[in-house]
Amino acid sequence: MFPKNTKTIVVVSLLAVALLLILECIYRVRETEQVVITQFGKPVGKAKTTPGLKLKMPFIQKTNYFEKRYMEWDGDPNQLPTKDKKFIFVDAYARWQITDPLQFFKRLTDERGAQSRLADILDGETRDYIAGHNLEEIVRSTNRTPTSSGLIGEEAGDTLSDIETGRLAIEKLILVSSNDKVKDLGIVILDVRIKRLNYVEEVRTQIYERMKSERYRIAERFRSEGQGEASKINGEKERDLKTIQSEAFRRAEEIRGRADARAASIYAGAYDQSVSSRSLYGFMKSMETFRMTFDSTTTIILSTDSELYKYLTDFN
Repeated sequence: MFPKNTKTIVVVSLLAVALLLILECIYRVRETEQVVITQFGKPVGKAKTTPGLKLKMPFIQKTNYFEKRYMEWDGDPNQLPTKDKKFIFVDAYARWQITDPLQFFKRLTDERGAQSRLADILDGETRDYIAGHNLEEIVRSTNRTPTSSGLIGEEAGDTLSDIETGRLAIEKLILVSSNDKVKDLGIVILDVRIKRLNYVEEVRTQIYERMKSERYRIAERFRSEGQGEASKINGEKERDLKTIQSEAFRRAEEIRGRADARAASIYAGAYDQSVSSRSLYGFMKSMETFRMTFDSTTTIILSTDSELYKYLTDFN
């Protein structure tokens, strides 16, 4: 007979083995996951994409979990040449999803392999399409009509040339071309975007210098226009000032002329009164001379130029 505790150990061991077998047979698939079952490293059956508890052969079969949600690919900035020989740094990113887990496992094994393959494809397609278009096609998305604002910005607007493709269209072309190359990998690229564009240092310096010279030219034009407008205003001011001064001088002369005429009239009246007064005074003095100098016995001889003779003649 076996000891009682030995039976307990055996029972516990059997239960543990049974539990281990159950745990090895059952696996869980979450809503955000999809699973490929492999046996000795090779896939077995179809991929499990629906959530819930699933069964597999214990110990000899292995579960390989893959993400069902959208995943991100973030590329490294690369220095790329454009069609018009401008070197720029391009930083792109993409969103992708595993659509066929079984094919994905056969071709790429895991997400790390997928990221590496995506980097090769997307970097290559981005380089090809950047090199096939001019810089303005990559920077701009639409043709803009310059607005007549009368400001410096209008100068920049006047120099805009029309684009045929544009940045958004280039991104769509990269997306379509990349999907053609990943369609046998069990994945689909959902979106490709150029996250950032920047000039290399040499081109950036040239661009800044050109922008500064353009702004200096615009500032000089505005300065010359301002000086011309100031000269025009000063000329109009001088003209208006001379007009005002000449009008004031004319009115002053008119007033002065009327005043002189009035003064002359007053002087004339005063002179007439003065002549009458002098005549009366002369007559009175002559009479007084006659009275004081002559009597009834005096005999005189007067010249015709004499003042006394004049009064005697006038008197007679």
